[in-house]
Amino acid sequence: MPELTASKLISTPCTGVCRIEAPQNICAGCGRTLAEIAGWGRMSETQRLKIMAGLEQRKASMGETG
Repeated sequence: MPELTASKLISTPCTGVCRIEAPQNICAGCGRTLAEIAGWGRMSETQRLKIMAGLEQRKASMGETG
């Protein structure tokens, strides 16, 4: 079995709480949209980090509107 190296790890904000909140269609656990979750493995690390940088603010605004 090949050894997993740091360069093959994928950064993820997943918390294991997978619950999509309507009407925003954002996961209550990580704050990502369904499209972001679906495409996560195909994104570059730079794209993932950019999304992750805004997730706390996104989740906070969910609480204000939800």
